Amino acid sequence: MQPHVFLPSSLLALFLFTAIVFLSIEVPSALCGDDPQYLNCNRTFDCGNVQGVGYPFWGDGRPSYCGPPEFRLVCGNNNLTSIEIMSQSYRVLQIDTRNRILKVARVDVLDDGICKTQPVNTSLNFTPFTSIPSDLYMNLFYGCSLGSGGQGYPYDKIPAKVSCPYNGDPTEVLYIIDQVPIHEDYSSSSGVFRWSCKAGVSLPVPPIPTEMLVNNIESNLSQVIRQGFQLGWNLSDASCTECWQSSGQCGYNSTLNRATCFCRHGSSAKSCSVGGSKLKVAIVASFAGTFTLVAILSMFYCIRRNSSTKNDQKVEELLKDFGSLAPTRYKYSDVKKMTNCFKDKIGQGGYGGVFKGELIDGRLVAVKVLCEFKGTGEEFINEVASISRTSHVNIVTLLGYCIEGPKRALIYEFMQNGSLEKFIYGETVVVETHPHLGMYRRYQIAVGIAQGLEYLHRGCKTRIVHFDIKPHNILLDQDFCPKISDFGLAKLCLRKESIISMVGARGTVGYIAPEVFSRNFGGVSHKSDVYSYGMMVLEMVGGRKNIDAGVDRTSEIYFPHWIYKQVVLEKDLGLCGVMNIGEEEAKIARKLILVGLWCIQTDPANRPPMNKVVEMLEGSVESLQIPPKPFIYSPPRSPAGSSTT
Repeated sequence: MQPHVFLPSSLLALFLFTAIVFLSIEVPSALCGDDPQYLNCNRTFDCGNVQGVGYPFWGDGRPSYCGPPEFRLVCGNNNLTSIEIMSQSYRVLQIDTRNRILKVARVDVLDDGICKTQPVNTSLNFTPFTSIPSDLYMNLFYGCSLGSGGQGYPYDKIPAKVSCPYNGDPTEVLYIIDQVPIHEDYSSSSGVFRWSCKAGVSLPVPPIPTEMLVNNIESNLSQVIRQGFQLGWNLSDASCTECWQSSGQCGYNSTLNRATCFCRHGSSAKSCSVGGSKLKVAIVASFAGTFTLVAILSMFYCIRRNSSTKNDQKVEELLKDFGSLAPTRYKYSDVKKMTNCFKDKIGQGGYGGVFKGELIDGRLVAVKVLCEFKGTGEEFINEVASISRTSHVNIVTLLGYCIEGPKRALIYEFMQNGSLEKFIYGETVVVETHPHLGMYRRYQIAVGIAQGLEYLHRGCKTRIVHFDIKPHNILLDQDFCPKISDFGLAKLCLRKESIISMVGARGTVGYIAPEVFSRNFGGVSHKSDVYSYGMMVLEMVGGRKNIDAGVDRTSEIYFPHWIYKQVVLEKDLGLCGVMNIGEEEAKIARKLILVGLWCIQTDPANRPPMNKVVEMLEGSVESLQIPPKPFIYSPPRSPAGSSTT
């Protein structure tokens, strides 16, 4: 028998086997059963009288990725459920997820009654929940100066006093049952309540019979408070509806701040595959006589196998010259073992997922698993070919790889602090949670990235142009030392001038140099990386994205133009990423801005090479000249979140 000739029965067996595998394997985790995130978010929160609660709430057996951070439930002693809203603890009395109603009562007032020795000031701010309008509000005033007010207060508002201590001093609690909540100065919104008070609490309450305010006032008011009040919430869960309809479990991506869908065999942006049953029916219907389909599938299999073999050979040829320094090749079974069947997912990109793993010697690794059936494997070969040529403190280290048929994985050293992206955006991200990431630390990170790029452009035997420099691709170790990663779009330049012939643009919107889009601006070269670096540095200083892809009028949102004007006029920089910076930090910020503006010059010839950038960063700010305004080129508009990676 010819070894490469398939009999009809063999073709049919191959067809059935391939179809079953294609239907059942969507992500690598499918090989180990249902996805853990799917299983965990399939559970409900059950505690005491609060039962069967799912998205958007999480807590106990439901991990944090099963809902937004503000919706955490805690099952405490005696099976009592609580939730923290605006730093105030509330007892959860009832949850109606269908109608989006949460019934709560303040824990401090609930446990101790209205006589509280240390009352916490509060008004009706329940973010992210919304207060359901109430007919009446109970406004409690503590530590009031008695005998100096009350004149003219309307009779139907029924003011009253309850004897309570405040900070150890005998005094009284004044309460008002009103149609409006408390003011921040602890006075009635009607403008006629004149007591001077030190603290106030406002709670929505149901209608209260007048007789309850005559006798046993403290007990009666406490009884009313125990009934609680209702809050609502308004989350956009259109994607969750689509997810649930496709038999998935809705969860939350804290990195992207939006809902995500956990399926039996991995996560998805909006929904799980709904075509499986149709495909199975098609297979059953066609399997009796569709030998044409079998032949096509067999041909496709052979072509892919031949292509995979060629790619395997390319990688092996690339790594021959490295000898003992070449990264280790792992079997796919080894990759599954080191990642515990892809249990701990730490990242996601257009290429596939990133999973946390551990080598036999105990070293932690990040395993990048590339999507199957995507492209010809060019990105995988690019990454292996590029990063295998590097050895630098500011370049992530490739420890190993796996290439087994259509399966591809890259094993990198694990970076404890993840990507730079999560540390530089937002008004309060860094100062409050990471005080060591002030302006000087950002400067150190910028210098490290510049040194890494200088090495890629000048220090390797073959010049490497990265083409996708952005905060997401800069990883930080435990000491916040930056390391450039993700070489999937990299190009090797054999000619000294590094002019590159390219078909189509590559990179991420907001960081792509103008010449990459249009050759009218000049040739594509290592200066394209300089542009991306400059845009990233401006974002690091400003603590915000240079462009907002969701806004149409670019002139209003292009940050480099605004910061250029501030620098020229020597105005306050008004940086939202780092607050209350001193004189030295302001000098560092100015230096970084000037370097960034030089790097994003429209004409590549006007941009400094990376070795010059390092010199500028390490020199004095006084020696830096103000560059021409980068006015000709503004980034092309694109849908939010778009990228060519």
